[in-house]
Amino acid sequence: MTMVPTALESWDGDPGFLRSTMNGLTIVVKLGGSVGGEDTLPADVAVLQDAGARVVLVHGGGPLITRWMERLGMEARFVDGLRYTDAETLDVVRMVLSGLVNGEIVARLEASGARAIGLSGGDDGLLRAVLRDQRLGMVGEVSAVNPVPIELVLGSGCTAVVAPVAVTDEGQFLNVNADTAAAEIATAISADKIIYLTDVAGISDGSSPTPLSRLGPARARQLIEARVIAGGMIPKVEGSLRALCQTGAAHIVDGRRPHCLLDVLVGRAGLGTTVAPD
Repeated sequence: MTMVPTALESWDGDPGFLRSTMNGLTIVVKLGGSVGGEDTLPADVAVLQDAGARVVLVHGGGPLITRWMERLGMEARFVDGLRYTDAETLDVVRMVLSGLVNGEIVARLEASGARAIGLSGGDDGLLRAVLRDQRLGMVGEVSAVNPVPIELVLGSGCTAVVAPVAVTDEGQFLNVNADTAAAEIATAISADKIIYLTDVAGISDGSSPTPLSRLGPARARQLIEARVIAGGMIPKVEGSLRALCQTGAAHIVDGRRPHCLLDVLVGRAGLGTTVAPD
């Protein structure tokens, strides 16, 4: 009988090396709503699973939320780079993130040979939040993470796919920033690595279009204050800084590149910006 190679055996690198370096590691990946590594991300996750890594994938979905709002005749509004969320917008956010996007990612992972279970931040109070700013409406700031649902999924050998909606102590759903949620989850589950997959090559300091290979906390805060780092990149950098106490470093990588996830984990040069202590 012909044996079908596993995802790890089909990888074009050294399976033994990957198994020795990834086995037992807990990796949190934030997937932006407009990236997918040319759809190689599911295959990369399957390889990591075979190598013994525990993977948590926290996803966004902003572009699809906006498209559905337009289809429904609703106006998308943003305040300081964050989506203004009223009750109707929150309904769309929950349906798109917890339903369409989360289910799609789980299905693609399964089709690539990975095992995956989708979670919402509301499941067993995974993500607790409080209102962030009245100007933003029903947008929350993550106040606590219950790691139990994620640990149960990881313990079963599956990848946890988390939709970034949260609940208050009173059971009210809130929209939360996925970049921030990923950092809080990484801290709560004692992750070894956190990787942000985005739609730019990395972080620039404004003096050159070439992204910085490394960025320390002090310089990062300077660039935020100078508005060089702005918009949607701010929560990624702030999330990276938040996670440093646990992971020691964070990576902000061009998620449109094929096999970007595996490449950054094996240390291939020229991939985005590493945020690490000075």
